[in-house]
Amino acid sequence: MQVTATEDVAAPIDHVFAELTDFAMFERQALRRGIDVRRQFKGAVPQIGEGWDTKFTFRGKEREAKIALEAFAHPDTLGFSGASGGLETATQIELVPLSPTRTRVNVVFKMFPKTLSARLLVQSFKLARSNINKRFKKRMAHYAREIEGKVVKSA
Repeated sequence: MQVTATEDVAAPIDHVFAELTDFAMFERQALRRGIDVRRQFKGAVPQIGEGWDTKFTFRGKEREAKIALEAFAHPDTLGFSGASGGLETATQIELVPLSPTRTRVNVVFKMFPKTLSARLLVQSFKLARSNINKRFKKRMAHYAREIEGKVVKSA
């Protein structure tokens, strides 16, 4: 299954990339949502292949996931892979400069079930595809507005 979203942000590409690579901020957000996040790298930015181990509750069951940085090309590409049980994921984020002050963010999230239980989970997501797409696009739009707000504050 694949979920995609495209959002235009009124901010320079370097600023958008800096916000997307503020991994400490994303770790704090996850912790606030009850997700246990442990870095598997030293420093502020992981190297290719390094990432995070996470623990969280999903559908009433304790789960673990490993997330790794797969692509990091300043200022236009980020890629992540994830694995939780029999479900593998791939996320690709591409930034396209539209002008010196506007950037288009393209996000593609794919899920690859490897076990029967993961196939059943993905099948339930497919049944709710339109709702998931709406929520994903709404969240992307909200995050884009947050990034724009930070540009105004720093200007």
